[in-house]
Amino acid sequence: MKRKNLIRNILMIAILGIAIMFFTNVIFAASSAKIIVETANLRETADEDSKILEQLSLNDEVEVLQKTNNWYQVKTEDNITGYLREDLIEVSGDVKDNTTEEVSTNTENTAVEENKEETVAEETGKRIVKENTKLKIVPVINATDIIEVKQNDEVTIIETIGDWVCIEKDTVKGWIRSNKLMTLEEKAKQDEEAKAKAEAEKKAEEEAKAKEQQTKTKYASSTTVNVRKEASKDSEIIAQISQNTAVEVISDEGGWAKVKVNGKEGYIASNLLSDKKTEVTTSSRGSNETRKPNTENKTTTSTPGKGATVVETAKKYIGYSYKYGAAGPTSFDCSGFTSYIFKLHGVSLSRTAKAQYSNGTAVSRSNLQPGDLIMFGPSASGINHVGIYIGGGQIVHAANPSRGVTIDTINSGYYNNNYVGARRVI
Repeated sequence: MKRKNLIRNILMIAILGIAIMFFTNVIFAASSAKIIVETANLRETADEDSKILEQLSLNDEVEVLQKTNNWYQVKTEDNITGYLREDLIEVSGDVKDNTTEEVSTNTENTAVEENKEETVAEETGKRIVKENTKLKIVPVINATDIIEVKQNDEVTIIETIGDWVCIEKDTVKGWIRSNKLMTLEEKAKQDEEAKAKAEAEKKAEEEAKAKEQQTKTKYASSTTVNVRKEASKDSEIIAQISQNTAVEVISDEGGWAKVKVNGKEGYIASNLLSDKKTEVTTSSRGSNETRKPNTENKTTTSTPGKGATVVETAKKYIGYSYKYGAAGPTSFDCSGFTSYIFKLHGVSLSRTAKAQYSNGTAVSRSNLQPGDLIMFGPSASGINHVGIYIGGGQIVHAANPSRGVTIDTINSGYYNNNYVGARRVI
Protein backbone atom coordinates (compact mmCIF):
# COMPACT_ATOMS: atom_id res chain seq x y z
CA MET A 1 0.00 0.00 0.00
CA LYS A 2 2.79 2.35 0.95
CA ARG A 3 4.55 1.44 -2.26
CA LYS A 4 1.47 2.39 -4.32
CA ASN A 5 1.21 5.73 -2.52
CA LEU A 6 4.89 6.40 -3.18
CA ILE A 7 4.50 5.69 -6.88
CA ARG A 8 1.38 7.90 -7.05
CA ASN A 9 3.20 10.77 -5.33
CA ILE A 10 6.14 10.49 -7.71
CA LEU A 11 3.78 10.63 -10.71
CA MET A 12 1.98 13.70 -9.31
CA ILE A 13 5.29 15.47 -8.75
CA ALA A 14 6.39 14.64 -12.30
CA ILE A 15 3.13 15.90 -13.77
CA LEU A 16 3.34 19.07 -11.70
CA GLY A 17 6.96 19.63 -12.84
CA ILE A 18 6.01 19.22 -16.48
CA ALA A 19 3.14 21.65 -16.07
CA ILE A 20 5.39 24.22 -14.40
CA MET A 21 7.97 23.89 -17.20
CA PHE A 22 5.26 24.29 -19.85
CA PHE A 23 3.77 27.43 -18.36
CA THR A 24 7.24 28.87 -17.71
CA ASN A 25 8.13 28.43 -21.39
CA VAL A 26 4.87 30.06 -22.40
CA ILE A 27 5.50 33.02 -20.11
CA PHE A 28 9.10 33.55 -21.19
CA ALA A 29 8.67 32.69 -24.89
CA ALA A 30 9.45 35.62 -27.13
CA SER A 31 6.42 37.43 -28.56
CA SER A 32 6.09 37.81 -32.32
CA ALA A 33 4.62 40.47 -34.59
CA LYS A 34 3.53 40.85 -38.19
CA ILE A 35 3.97 43.93 -40.42
CA ILE A 36 0.51 45.35 -41.30
CA VAL A 37 1.54 48.10 -43.78
CA GLU A 38 3.03 47.95 -47.27
CA THR A 39 6.42 49.27 -46.12
CA ALA A 40 7.77 49.72 -42.58
CA ASN A 41 11.10 51.38 -41.72
CA LEU A 42 13.16 49.52 -39.10
CA ARG A 43 15.04 52.29 -37.30
CA GLU A 44 18.24 52.26 -35.25
CA THR A 45 16.59 53.94 -32.22
CA ALA A 46 13.02 54.64 -31.11
CA ASP A 47 12.92 57.91 -33.02
CA GLU A 48 11.21 58.96 -36.24
CA ASP A 49 14.39 60.73 -37.37
CA SER A 50 16.65 57.78 -36.57
CA LYS A 51 18.68 55.98 -39.24
CA ILE A 52 16.77 53.34 -41.26
CA LEU A 53 18.40 49.93 -40.87
CA GLU A 54 16.09 47.99 -43.19
CA GLN A 55 12.69 48.24 -44.88
CA LEU A 56 10.18 45.51 -44.07
CA SER A 57 7.20 44.57 -46.21
CA LEU A 58 3.59 43.60 -45.55
CA ASN A 59 3.21 40.33 -43.56
CA ASP A 60 6.92 40.08 -42.70
CA GLU A 61 7.33 38.54 -39.21
CA VAL A 62 9.66 39.78 -36.47
CA GLU A 63 10.49 38.80 -32.88
CA VAL A 64 9.36 41.40 -30.32
CA LEU A 65 11.87 42.05 -27.52
CA GLN A 66 10.33 44.92 -25.58
CA LYS A 67 8.18 48.04 -25.78
CA THR A 68 9.09 51.66 -24.97
CA ASN A 69 6.34 54.27 -25.27
CA ASN A 70 4.84 53.71 -28.75
CA TRP A 71 7.86 51.83 -30.14
CA TYR A 72 8.68 48.11 -30.15
CA GLN A 73 12.23 46.77 -30.14
CA VAL A 74 12.25 43.83 -32.58
CA LYS A 75 14.61 41.37 -34.22
CA THR A 76 14.25 40.34 -37.87
CA GLU A 77 14.85 36.93 -39.40
CA ASP A 78 18.27 38.28 -40.46
CA ASN A 79 19.05 38.98 -36.75
CA ILE A 80 18.91 42.76 -37.25
CA THR A 81 17.66 44.47 -34.10
CA GLY A 82 15.88 47.81 -34.35
CA TYR A 83 12.68 49.71 -33.58
CA LEU A 84 9.22 49.80 -35.21
CA ARG A 85 6.32 52.11 -34.38
CA GLU A 86 3.42 50.28 -32.74
CA ASP A 87 1.00 51.32 -35.53
CA LEU A 88 3.08 49.42 -38.10
CA ILE A 89 2.80 45.94 -36.55
CA GLU A 90 0.34 43.52 -34.98
CA VAL A 91 1.81 41.91 -31.84
CA SER A 92 1.00 38.42 -30.55
CA GLY A 93 1.68 37.66 -26.88
CA ASP A 94 2.84 39.67 -23.89
CA VAL A 95 5.67 42.16 -24.25
CA LYS A 96 7.82 43.75 -21.56
CA ASP A 97 6.92 47.46 -21.36
CA ASN A 98 9.83 49.75 -20.47
CA THR A 99 7.84 52.96 -20.88
CA THR A 100 8.14 53.94 -17.20
CA GLU A 101 11.86 53.02 -16.90
CA GLU A 102 14.29 55.94 -16.84
CA VAL A 103 17.52 55.89 -18.88
CA SER A 104 20.43 56.50 -16.52
CA THR A 105 23.17 57.09 -19.09
CA ASN A 106 22.19 60.67 -20.01
CA THR A 107 25.71 61.66 -21.00
CA GLU A 108 26.05 58.76 -23.41
CA ASN A 109 22.61 59.37 -24.94
CA THR A 110 23.40 63.04 -25.39
CA ALA A 111 26.54 62.17 -27.32
CA VAL A 112 24.57 59.73 -29.49
CA GLU A 113 21.95 62.40 -30.20
CA GLU A 114 24.62 64.93 -31.12
CA ASN A 115 26.25 62.46 -33.51
CA LYS A 116 22.88 61.64 -34.99
CA GLU A 117 22.11 65.34 -35.49
CA GLU A 118 25.44 65.82 -37.26
CA THR A 119 24.70 62.85 -39.56
CA VAL A 120 21.21 64.15 -40.33
CA ALA A 121 22.62 67.62 -41.01
CA GLU A 122 24.96 66.12 -43.57
CA GLU A 123 22.22 64.13 -45.26
CA THR A 124 19.45 66.73 -45.27
CA GLY A 125 19.09 70.15 -46.88
CA LYS A 126 17.95 71.73 -50.12
CA ARG A 127 18.82 70.17 -53.46
CA ILE A 128 18.07 70.85 -57.14
CA VAL A 129 16.66 68.20 -59.50
CA LYS A 130 19.01 67.67 -62.47
CA GLU A 131 16.44 66.27 -64.91
CA ASN A 132 12.76 65.31 -65.12
CA THR A 133 12.20 62.14 -63.09
CA LYS A 134 9.58 60.38 -60.95
CA LEU A 135 9.55 59.81 -57.22
CA LYS A 136 9.24 56.21 -56.01
CA ILE A 137 7.12 55.10 -53.07
CA VAL A 138 10.07 53.02 -51.80
CA PRO A 139 13.79 53.04 -52.74
CA VAL A 140 13.53 50.33 -55.39
CA ILE A 141 13.94 50.75 -59.17
CA ASN A 142 10.65 49.02 -60.09
CA ALA A 143 8.67 50.56 -57.21
CA THR A 144 5.41 52.44 -57.78
CA ASP A 145 5.76 56.04 -59.04
CA ILE A 146 4.23 58.81 -56.93
CA ILE A 147 4.69 62.15 -58.70
CA GLU A 148 7.01 63.61 -61.31
CA VAL A 149 9.57 66.26 -60.34
CA LYS A 150 10.86 68.62 -62.99
CA GLN A 151 14.35 69.72 -63.90
CA ASN A 152 15.52 72.61 -61.66
CA ASP A 153 12.81 71.92 -59.03
CA GLU A 154 14.03 72.67 -55.50
CA VAL A 155 13.41 69.82 -53.04
CA THR A 156 14.25 69.01 -49.41
CA ILE A 157 16.18 65.88 -48.41
CA ILE A 158 14.57 63.97 -45.52
CA GLU A 159 16.90 60.96 -45.24
CA THR A 160 19.35 58.82 -47.19
CA ILE A 161 19.76 55.05 -47.66
CA GLY A 162 22.75 54.07 -49.78
CA ASP A 163 22.40 55.81 -53.15
CA TRP A 164 18.69 56.52 -52.59
CA VAL A 165 17.41 59.77 -51.07
CA CYS A 166 14.00 60.48 -49.59
CA ILE A 167 12.94 63.99 -50.63
CA GLU A 168 9.93 66.23 -50.05
CA LYS A 169 8.32 68.28 -52.79
CA ASP A 170 5.14 70.29 -52.09
CA THR A 171 4.41 68.17 -48.96
CA VAL A 172 4.79 64.93 -50.97
CA LYS A 173 7.59 62.57 -49.94
CA GLY A 174 9.24 60.00 -52.16
CA TRP A 175 12.50 58.33 -53.12
CA ILE A 176 14.95 59.31 -55.84
CA ARG A 177 18.48 58.33 -56.86
CA SER A 178 21.08 60.67 -55.33
CA ASN A 179 22.75 61.17 -58.73
CA LYS A 180 19.57 62.90 -59.93
CA LEU A 181 20.23 65.79 -57.52
CA MET A 182 22.78 68.56 -57.18
CA THR A 183 23.52 71.12 -54.49
CA LEU A 184 22.48 74.76 -54.65
CA GLU A 185 26.16 75.65 -55.10
CA GLU A 186 26.49 73.27 -58.05
CA LYS A 187 23.34 74.75 -59.62
CA ALA A 188 24.66 78.29 -59.18
CA LYS A 189 27.96 77.31 -60.81
CA GLN A 190 26.11 75.61 -63.68
CA ASP A 191 23.99 78.73 -64.22
CA GLU A 192 27.09 80.93 -64.25
CA GLU A 193 28.80 78.71 -66.83
CA ALA A 194 25.67 78.66 -69.02
CA LYS A 195 25.38 82.44 -68.77
CA ALA A 196 29.05 82.91 -69.64
CA LYS A 197 28.70 80.59 -72.64
CA ALA A 198 25.57 82.40 -73.86
CA GLU A 199 27.28 85.77 -73.50
CA ALA A 200 30.33 84.50 -75.42
CA GLU A 201 28.14 83.19 -78.24
CA LYS A 202 26.18 86.43 -78.32
CA LYS A 203 29.40 88.45 -78.45
CA ALA A 204 30.75 86.29 -81.29
CA GLU A 205 27.53 86.75 -83.28
CA GLU A 206 27.54 90.50 -82.65
CA GLU A 207 31.18 90.74 -83.78
CA ALA A 208 30.43 88.71 -86.90
CA LYS A 209 27.39 90.87 -87.61
CA ALA A 210 29.40 94.05 -87.06
CA LYS A 211 32.07 92.76 -89.42
CA GLU A 212 29.42 92.03 -92.07
CA GLN A 213 27.99 95.53 -91.66
CA GLN A 214 31.44 97.06 -92.04
CA THR A 215 31.91 95.47 -95.44
CA LYS A 216 30.24 96.95 -98.48
CA THR A 217 28.75 95.00 -101.35
CA LYS A 218 29.73 96.01 -104.89
CA TYR A 219 29.27 94.39 -108.28
CA ALA A 220 31.61 93.51 -111.14
CA SER A 221 30.93 96.09 -113.85
CA SER A 222 32.81 94.43 -116.73
CA THR A 223 32.22 91.25 -118.72
CA THR A 224 35.12 89.51 -116.99
CA VAL A 225 36.94 90.83 -113.92
CA ASN A 226 40.22 89.46 -112.60
CA VAL A 227 40.67 88.92 -108.86
CA ARG A 228 44.41 89.26 -108.14
CA LYS A 229 46.53 88.04 -105.24
CA GLU A 230 48.07 91.48 -104.69
CA ALA A 231 47.05 95.07 -105.53
CA SER A 232 48.93 95.12 -108.84
CA LYS A 233 48.21 94.44 -112.50
CA ASP A 234 51.24 92.20 -112.56
CA SER A 235 50.05 90.08 -109.61
CA GLU A 236 48.81 86.49 -109.95
CA ILE A 237 45.15 86.03 -110.96
CA ILE A 238 43.48 83.85 -108.32
CA ALA A 239 39.93 84.00 -109.76
CA GLN A 240 37.78 85.53 -112.47
CA ILE A 241 34.23 86.71 -111.96
CA SER A 242 31.54 87.65 -114.42
CA GLN A 243 29.63 90.89 -114.77
CA ASN A 244 27.26 91.75 -111.87
CA THR A 245 28.87 89.20 -109.52
CA ALA A 246 28.59 90.54 -105.96
CA VAL A 247 31.76 90.99 -103.90
CA GLU A 248 32.39 92.14 -100.32
CA VAL A 249 34.70 95.16 -100.27
CA ILE A 250 36.90 95.00 -97.17
CA SER A 251 38.96 98.11 -97.94
CA ASP A 252 39.57 100.49 -100.84
CA GLU A 253 42.79 102.43 -101.38
CA GLY A 254 45.25 103.33 -104.10
CA GLY A 255 42.84 102.43 -106.91
CA TRP A 256 42.46 98.84 -105.67
CA ALA A 257 39.69 97.26 -103.62
CA LYS A 258 40.45 94.40 -101.26
CA VAL A 259 37.50 92.05 -101.70
CA LYS A 260 36.11 88.74 -100.55
CA VAL A 261 34.35 86.63 -103.15
CA ASN A 262 33.54 82.92 -103.32
CA GLY A 263 35.43 82.32 -100.10
CA LYS A 264 38.64 83.94 -101.36
CA GLU A 265 40.23 87.29 -100.59
CA GLY A 266 42.01 89.25 -103.29
CA TYR A 267 42.21 92.57 -105.10
CA ILE A 268 40.16 94.11 -107.92
CA ALA A 269 40.84 97.40 -109.68
CA SER A 270 38.37 99.88 -108.16
CA ASN A 271 37.18 101.11 -111.57
CA LEU A 272 35.87 97.59 -112.33
CA LEU A 273 33.39 97.68 -109.43
CA SER A 274 30.06 99.44 -109.21
CA ASP A 275 27.63 100.18 -106.37
CA LYS A 276 24.81 98.86 -108.55
CA LYS A 277 24.43 96.06 -111.06
CA THR A 278 25.11 97.01 -114.68
CA GLU A 279 22.11 97.01 -117.00
CA VAL A 280 22.61 94.68 -119.94
CA THR A 281 20.79 95.55 -123.20
CA THR A 282 20.38 93.53 -126.38
CA SER A 283 20.53 95.19 -129.84
CA SER A 284 17.79 94.83 -132.44
CA ARG A 285 19.93 92.25 -134.23
CA GLY A 286 19.57 90.08 -131.16
CA SER A 287 23.03 89.08 -130.07
CA ASN A 288 25.10 92.17 -129.26
CA GLU A 289 25.12 93.39 -125.64
CA THR A 290 26.27 96.78 -124.42
CA ARG A 291 28.81 96.14 -121.64
CA LYS A 292 31.49 98.13 -119.88
CA PRO A 293 34.91 96.98 -121.10
CA ASN A 294 37.55 95.54 -118.76
CA THR A 295 40.23 98.26 -118.78
CA GLU A 296 42.34 96.37 -116.22
CA ASN A 297 42.97 93.23 -118.28
CA LYS A 298 41.81 92.01 -121.66
CA THR A 299 42.18 88.29 -120.87
CA THR A 300 38.90 86.34 -121.08
CA THR A 301 38.26 82.78 -120.03
CA SER A 302 35.22 80.71 -119.18
CA THR A 303 33.72 81.49 -115.76
CA PRO A 304 32.14 79.09 -113.27
CA GLY A 305 28.36 78.82 -113.16
CA LYS A 306 26.24 80.14 -110.32
CA GLY A 307 26.07 76.70 -108.72
CA ALA A 308 29.86 76.53 -108.56
CA THR A 309 30.04 79.92 -106.85
CA VAL A 310 27.52 78.71 -104.26
CA VAL A 311 29.71 75.65 -103.63
CA GLU A 312 32.80 77.80 -103.14
CA THR A 313 30.96 79.95 -100.62
CA ALA A 314 29.68 76.88 -98.76
CA LYS A 315 33.15 75.32 -98.54
CA LYS A 316 34.58 78.28 -96.66
CA TYR A 317 32.33 77.37 -93.71
CA ILE A 318 33.75 73.85 -93.32
CA GLY A 319 34.63 73.33 -89.66
CA TYR A 320 31.94 75.69 -88.35
CA SER A 321 29.84 74.25 -85.50
CA TYR A 322 26.44 72.56 -85.69
CA LYS A 323 23.70 73.93 -83.45
CA TYR A 324 20.05 72.91 -83.73
CA GLY A 325 17.88 75.83 -84.81
CA ALA A 326 20.86 78.00 -85.80
CA ALA A 327 21.09 79.70 -89.18
CA GLY A 328 24.49 81.42 -89.03
CA PRO A 329 26.74 83.16 -89.12
CA THR A 330 28.86 81.15 -86.64
CA SER A 331 26.80 77.96 -86.25
CA PHE A 332 24.11 76.15 -88.25
CA ASP A 333 21.73 73.22 -88.44
CA CYS A 334 21.35 71.52 -91.85
CA SER A 335 18.60 73.71 -93.32
CA GLY A 336 19.95 76.81 -91.54
CA PHE A 337 23.23 76.24 -93.40
CA THR A 338 21.64 75.92 -96.85
CA SER A 339 19.37 78.94 -96.18
CA TYR A 340 22.32 81.06 -95.11
CA ILE A 341 24.57 80.13 -98.05
CA PHE A 342 21.90 80.74 -100.70
CA LYS A 343 20.85 83.99 -99.03
CA LEU A 344 24.38 85.25 -99.63
CA HIS A 345 23.69 84.68 -103.34
CA GLY A 346 20.32 86.38 -103.35
CA VAL A 347 18.18 83.22 -103.14
CA SER A 348 15.59 82.85 -100.38
CA LEU A 349 14.83 79.28 -99.24
CA SER A 350 12.23 77.82 -96.90
CA ARG A 351 13.56 77.26 -93.37
CA THR A 352 13.27 73.46 -92.94
CA ALA A 353 14.77 70.63 -95.01
CA LYS A 354 11.30 69.23 -95.72
CA ALA A 355 9.98 72.62 -96.84
CA GLN A 356 13.03 73.23 -99.07
CA TYR A 357 12.00 70.14 -101.04
CA SER A 358 9.27 72.32 -102.55
CA ASN A 359 11.70 75.09 -103.58
CA GLY A 360 13.09 75.36 -107.13
CA THR A 361 12.64 72.51 -109.61
CA ALA A 362 13.18 68.76 -109.29
CA VAL A 363 16.46 67.28 -110.57
CA SER A 364 17.14 63.61 -111.26
CA ARG A 365 20.07 61.96 -109.50
CA SER A 366 21.78 61.34 -112.83
CA ASN A 367 21.58 65.05 -113.70
CA LEU A 368 22.98 66.56 -110.48
CA GLN A 369 25.07 69.73 -110.76
CA PRO A 370 27.10 71.69 -108.18
CA GLY A 371 24.81 73.95 -106.20
CA ASP A 372 21.80 71.58 -106.24
CA LEU A 373 20.03 70.88 -102.95
CA ILE A 374 19.85 67.19 -101.99
CA MET A 375 17.31 65.92 -99.44
CA PHE A 376 17.53 62.80 -97.27
CA GLY A 377 15.16 60.81 -95.08
CA PRO A 378 13.12 57.62 -94.93
CA SER A 379 10.65 59.06 -97.50
CA ALA A 380 9.58 62.30 -99.16
CA SER A 381 7.15 62.91 -96.31
CA GLY A 382 9.85 62.18 -93.75
CA ILE A 383 12.69 64.38 -95.06
CA ASN A 384 15.00 65.26 -92.16
CA HIS A 385 18.26 66.45 -93.73
CA VAL A 386 19.56 68.60 -96.61
CA GLY A 387 22.96 69.37 -98.11
CA ILE A 388 24.52 71.18 -101.09
CA TYR A 389 25.87 69.04 -103.94
CA ILE A 390 29.48 69.95 -104.80
CA GLY A 391 30.12 67.38 -107.56
CA GLY A 392 31.92 64.04 -107.60
CA GLY A 393 29.15 62.37 -105.59
CA GLN A 394 29.73 64.62 -102.56
CA ILE A 395 27.79 67.17 -100.49
CA VAL A 396 28.83 69.93 -98.11
CA HIS A 397 26.42 70.15 -95.19
CA ALA A 398 25.95 70.83 -91.47
CA ALA A 399 26.11 67.17 -90.43
CA ASN A 400 25.64 66.95 -86.64
CA PRO A 401 26.90 68.45 -83.32
CA SER A 402 30.03 66.26 -83.28
CA ARG A 403 31.16 66.96 -86.88
CA GLY A 404 29.75 70.40 -87.73
CA VAL A 405 29.94 71.62 -91.34
CA THR A 406 31.77 68.98 -93.38
CA ILE A 407 31.86 67.03 -96.67
CA ASP A 408 30.41 63.53 -97.17
CA THR A 409 29.76 61.15 -100.06
CA ILE A 410 26.23 60.33 -101.17
CA ASN A 411 27.24 57.19 -103.03
CA SER A 412 27.49 54.89 -100.00
CA GLY A 413 26.34 54.48 -96.41
CA TYR A 414 23.53 56.46 -94.82
CA TYR A 415 23.25 59.22 -97.41
CA ASN A 416 23.07 56.71 -100.28
CA ASN A 417 20.43 54.62 -98.50
CA ASN A 418 18.32 57.61 -97.47
CA TYR A 419 18.53 59.70 -100.68
CA VAL A 420 15.09 61.23 -101.40
CA GLY A 421 15.62 63.74 -104.21
CA ALA A 422 17.22 66.98 -105.38
CA ARG A 423 16.08 70.53 -106.22
CA ARG A 424 17.70 73.19 -108.38
CA VAL A 425 17.15 76.67 -106.95
CA ILE A 426 19.80 78.72 -108.74
